Amino acid sequence: MKTILVLGANGSVGSELSRLLEQVGHTVRRATSRSSDAGAVHVNLLSGDGIANAMHGVDAAFLLSPTGHVNVDELLSPVVEQAREHGVQKLVLMTAIGVDSGLSVPMRTVEREVEASGIAWNVIRPNSFMQNLSSYWLHGIAHADAIMLPAGTAKGSFIDARDIASVAAALLQHNTFDNRAFDLTGGEALDYDTVAQLLSVESCRAIRYQEISRDDMRAGLIGAGLPEPYADFILLTLDYFKRGEAERVTDAVPLITGRSARTMTAYAKDYRDAFVRS
Repeated sequence: MKTILVLGANGSVGSELSRLLEQVGHTVRRATSRSSDAGAVHVNLLSGDGIANAMHGVDAAFLLSPTGHVNVDELLSPVVEQAREHGVQKLVLMTAIGVDSGLSVPMRTVEREVEASGIAWNVIRPNSFMQNLSSYWLHGIAHADAIMLPAGTAKGSFIDARDIASVAAALLQHNTFDNRAFDLTGGEALDYDTVAQLLSVESCRAIRYQEISRDDMRAGLIGAGLPEPYADFILLTLDYFKRGEAERVTDAVPLITGRSARTMTAYAKDYRDAFVRS
């Protein structure tokens, strides 16, 4: 059994990944930015505090950048260096779909650092998370019965965060796919009108998709407390979606995990309580 470091262990991917790894007997070292988290190691990627300590005795590590920051290369470069110095044998880095086409230069920079680290690696680039609907986009649904985005009529191959975790778990445990990058998607491409219909069926309420302007979206993100650079990054991902570049479906989830990716219908059933009118 391995000792595996999981950055972002409280997030939608990290929490499920930790559960899956512990379920089969691995020792998971949960790394979070909150020093109050019981049983976790404190890692502050902004200051670098705790990185070396977290890497001590680790066999493999799952890396991602904290939400709200675009300088991914500056935050994760010290992590990659400490992994190399501590003899970590495997790195799995999560970035985002489209990074290799220039969507986000800092993310691609850290991908290249991982690839050149001399450590066995995988890069996973997930498409839009289904869980965004029950978190970031939930305010509009709760208060206006609408998914409010500047996404147009384009389709996207949304992926469930639990499938991302399953892929990461497999890659951390096995070397079958070492030194390869994978775009992770769901098994179907849907537009937001269809997504709204599926949520409506499961929640027994009328939810619609409402197109809003890019400027209104930016103002809403900044008003919610996001730093301007990160709000602009989110808008770039929505531009990518609106251009139809998030529509492609890949076979990475079934290839790596041996089972089909979850559907939006399955997600809507599992997260029904988030969308039912209170």
